[in-house]
Amino acid sequence: KFVDAARYLSDYALHPEGHSVVLTTRGRPFAMGLWEGAVAQFGAREGVRYRLTQWTSDGTALITVSDADGEEALELHPADKRTEPRRFADLDIGRPLNLYVSPRKDRNQVVFPNHRHELLLVDLNRGTLRKLDHSPYQRIAGVAWSPDGEWIAYGYFATDYTSCIKLCRVETGETFRITRPDFVDMAPAFDPEGKYLYFISARVYDPVYDNLYFDLNFPKGMRPYVIPLQSDLKSPFVPEPRAPGQPKPKEAAEGSPPPPDKKEGEEKKSERPVQEPKMPEEVKPVRIDLDGIQDRVVAFPVPEGLYGQILGIPGKVLFTSFPSEGSLDRVWWESTEPPAKGTLEVYDFEEQKRDTIISGVTDFKLSQQGKTLIYRAGNKLRAWKAGEKIDDSQAKNGPGRKSGWLDLSRIKLSVTPPAEWRQMYREAWRLQREHFWVPDMAGIDWGYIYKRYLPLLDRVCTRSEVSDLMWEMQGELGTSHAYEMGGDYRPAPAYRLGMLGADLRFEAEKGRWKIAHIVRGDSWDEKWDSPLNAPGVNVKEGDVILAVGGYPVGRETSPYELLVNQAGTYVTLTIAADDAKEARTVTVKTLDNETPARYREWVETNRQWVHEKTHGRVGYVHIPNMGPWGYAEFHRYYHAELQYEGLIVDVRFNGGGHVSQLILEKLARKRLGYDVQRWGRPHPYPAYTVLGPLVALTNEYAGSDGDIFSHCFKLMKLGTLIGKRTWGGVIGIWPRHLLVDGTVTTQPEFSFWFSDVAWGIENYGTDPDIQVDIAPQDYAAGRDPQMEKAVEVILRQLEETPPQLPEFSHRPDLTWPKMPR
Repeated sequence: KFVDAARYLSDYALHPEGHSVVLTTRGRPFAMGLWEGAVAQFGAREGVRYRLTQWTSDGTALITVSDADGEEALELHPADKRTEPRRFADLDIGRPLNLYVSPRKDRNQVVFPNHRHELLLVDLNRGTLRKLDHSPYQRIAGVAWSPDGEWIAYGYFATDYTSCIKLCRVETGETFRITRPDFVDMAPAFDPEGKYLYFISARVYDPVYDNLYFDLNFPKGMRPYVIPLQSDLKSPFVPEPRAPGQPKPKEAAEGSPPPPDKKEGEEKKSERPVQEPKMPEEVKPVRIDLDGIQDRVVAFPVPEGLYGQILGIPGKVLFTSFPSEGSLDRVWWESTEPPAKGTLEVYDFEEQKRDTIISGVTDFKLSQQGKTLIYRAGNKLRAWKAGEKIDDSQAKNGPGRKSGWLDLSRIKLSVTPPAEWRQMYREAWRLQREHFWVPDMAGIDWGYIYKRYLPLLDRVCTRSEVSDLMWEMQGELGTSHAYEMGGDYRPAPAYRLGMLGADLRFEAEKGRWKIAHIVRGDSWDEKWDSPLNAPGVNVKEGDVILAVGGYPVGRETSPYELLVNQAGTYVTLTIAADDAKEARTVTVKTLDNETPARYREWVETNRQWVHEKTHGRVGYVHIPNMGPWGYAEFHRYYHAELQYEGLIVDVRFNGGGHVSQLILEKLARKRLGYDVQRWGRPHPYPAYTVLGPLVALTNEYAGSDGDIFSHCFKLMKLGTLIGKRTWGGVIGIWPRHLLVDGTVTTQPEFSFWFSDVAWGIENYGTDPDIQVDIAPQDYAAGRDPQMEKAVEVILRQLEETPPQLPEFSHRPDLTWPKMPR
């Protein structure tokens, strides 16, 4: 079959002269002119994955990572295909994260960080490998070559939480810290003339007050920075003084006025990248004065923000900035297309001015001499003259030289599923071998497991069977969080049901559909409430639905049948009261998912029940997961429920995540005092502390960070844990590896160790202090024995140790003392 090349785009790079691009899609490298010429595929046509393909500095070959023999290795492919590729199979390179080719044509070298936190240098002429550095903490954060190819700059994590910029002298392998490891420094880039080094750093500590809680945070905190590499070099932000009318230094040096404007009909230079001259044989050496270099860091005069990349071109610097956004709607596994929310900006040193080049950017790259720019916007690519503002009015013309957009449909990408499935199986197995949290695979003979399931590949016939095979293979690890999801499936018809957020009951004796219950959620958010609750609709429980969209419903036709493929659309309902003869028609907007509304109703029902059964003495919060949603739900209710004497924290059905420590930190606060005022109630110090006892509810569906929360609630002695033994899966993951068809596989990388039970939570869970089950008959009767036990326990604790505010007596008397006469 043939697939869309743009959909599976993973990497791209410009030819050194800027006229062509090599891109990797669905694991295959393709080279083509930006807008003209034929497309050339490199490497094996099927069954091999290629990653991170780049041009060599002279443009005569492509360097790529290939798993042609089942293991990843560097390969050098001649651009003219006249000779066979050279494979460096004997070099242990790990899993490279990116390839950075030396700018020196006489030194065929490539440097790259890998998954083992190493920085490796390979000499392609000699076939040798050198380890330049290694961080015991995190991966290398960005790499850059100096223009003369003698130095490598990179971001290096020197502690668990901070990184610095380091330099490596290629000839000797010596490394030097050029920024202090006190912040998070990353993404270094050399100025093309070798005078400055640019980088991004998170070191702006300007706290922002939270609007909902008494808290401060640093939502941006980043800025681009520059280091003059020579000790006698001034800051680039200090302009040279000149008289009125005197030409700027650059114009005076050139001795010529700016070129006249182009006449109408003539081609603008910005509409096409320039043909770049080849690098001269004589390379100007870059001088770096290391003495005092850590004190030569200068901030760009731009606002703090969220910055991504930074790259230098002659006289200018390009960088990307991103908006600070909420995290509730981020779903990383549903699309292979990366977001394009960045803004590409330029800082002109001559003008001392910052400007926007284009918005809607994912990332960008430059040709070797910095004359041509190419940027990614989702799964689209666009080339332009580097540093010039992009004329977006041409975008409507489609791909071509004028608009700058590349036509990726020129690539005809064929896929033979059985060959691809075999490669995917091997890579999924290899990813586990390289990333599993313990090197001996917890005693599992991982090589045997590969061979055990391999013969089944010859028998699978569908993509879903491949998925099942990978699940079975990864399941042999015997741990949690070894997932497989997504991938290239034949799309099924998506006829989503339009939902009403209501329970309908068919009355057989009368042949009609009655509204038995209307879900009550958040009326201010249409996604979290039944559309039948919308203002003016006036539909009540007990009303009868006579028709949907004008078509009658009854014994032969249900409302659900007529709501198929109506999700999120406006529909008409013909409604009548139970005992009324007259009907009326209302228009409602259906839900495409009624789970949020039903969840909100369930939480509010529990909350009200706890308030009633405790006579207003105990509050209730539920935490659905330990991600952004769970964090938001906890804080939505927490400050409102603190008015009560005690609190029930419900983590049943918690889907896990990573914020348990932030929530436990709040729950662990103990009242030390009060701010006493004249007109209002005393405020506790610290803020947001519970006056009396805490009780937590958990069950067998609370897992991952839900396990961790439940166990730490006991370990920290915060209160009584009630319910069922938890799920038992605490080996964490970092989903970041896509297989060629977009499949995500996860590797259990971070195994949790507790101070009391060590590794004992994985594959077991944590036991509650009081075990309570919910039997089927309890569900049928609408009972919640776990909640009942929680109320019983917390009320008993309130009686045994009644919490109460201090009397605040013996207030100070500030009258003047009596003076002796």
